[in-house]
Amino acid sequence: MRSKMSNEYTSGKTFKYFFILTAVIIAIASVWVTHSLVNELKEEERKKIEIWAESVALISTQALTEDINPDAFNNYNRLLLEIIEGNITIPLILTDDSNQVIEKRNIQSSKIEDPVFIEKKIKSFKKKHDPIPIIIPISENENLVQYVYYDDSTVLKQLQLFPFVQLTVVFIFIIISFLALNSTQKAEQNKVWVGLSKETAHQLGTPISSLMAWVEYLKTKDMDPKLLNEMDKDVQRLKTIAERFSKIGSNAEPEPMDLETAIGNAVDYMGRRISSKVSISTDVPDEPVTIFMNESLFGWTLENLIKNAVDAMDGQGEIKIHAFQKGKKVIMDISDTGKGIPKSKFDAVFQPGYTTKKRGWGLGLSLVKRIIESYQKGKIYVYKSEAGKGTTFRIELNQITT
Repeated sequence: MRSKMSNEYTSGKTFKYFFILTAVIIAIASVWVTHSLVNELKEEERKKIEIWAESVALISTQALTEDINPDAFNNYNRLLLEIIEGNITIPLILTDDSNQVIEKRNIQSSKIEDPVFIEKKIKSFKKKHDPIPIIIPISENENLVQYVYYDDSTVLKQLQLFPFVQLTVVFIFIIISFLALNSTQKAEQNKVWVGLSKETAHQLGTPISSLMAWVEYLKTKDMDPKLLNEMDKDVQRLKTIAERFSKIGSNAEPEPMDLETAIGNAVDYMGRRISSKVSISTDVPDEPVTIFMNESLFGWTLENLIKNAVDAMDGQGEIKIHAFQKGKKVIMDISDTGKGIPKSKFDAVFQPGYTTKKRGWGLGLSLVKRIIESYQKGKIYVYKSEAGKGTTFRIELNQITT
């Protein structure tokens, strides 16, 4: 069962990474295709402008030729004019060799007659594309040189922006989908937690009530009072455990409680139930510190952390609980002298199903994290750890009064 839970959690993480990787691949492939189309369209526009420039050169040459048949000139000239007039999308500026403007096309601006504006446009066009020279022979040894400066068409500009818009949309989609997937998985985990806890509390309720009745009955008989007292403590302990499970999923409101008392209760309880080879020491502030907590759930948290430390030390070593104030927070460090945790596993230890023991559910630290974050409104994390020397878990609680 534990292995299955761990595998399901790992599968969920794998699916997330696979989803993100797939989305990134799709985005990259889409951008590459769009980039290829942009380059092809640039080449097409370059060819169109070259044809336009060649048409201007030919019609100028024909105009300077005196021995051509007028009818043939008119027909040929008409075709060239159609090519020249056919450009209605690509902005261009035609200049002579001294940079004097001869013609302007497809430039939409109220400053079209402003020489400064046109000069800036020429510079801008030149940065984007090399100008296309037009050579018109005037005589055998003399040529007239003109230059065509051009910009990308509106369609090409829009297509160039499309990859950025596309990437933005894709990444927004990835983020939203990832958050939605995370939220769904957390909601499902919460339902499992709550359902399991409520059912456990319900199932424990009947036998606990029966045991309490039996203890009361035995008190009326001639029984050893010490034995009855221990039985009563164990029954009360079972009742406390059932109450803890019943609080999972409910609004377990925190109440003001003395920090030293809360720590002391948990340490006293665990001290009687762990190996005598394990020592537990506490270091709390001298002045009273009141924190807002649910006593039952907070005690469960400390008991789980102490039990986890005992397991990490194989039943012998030292556990230290150091509590102190830092600004408006109460910090608690729970340290052991156990095996330590690799840095790569600092986050993994809080995942459901994670455990290094042959027997165990791997739910202890996951439950601790849930209680601290959901009910105590605090934080818990691995503060430091060193192989063979031990681990320190740190708890930060926000709501305090003094």
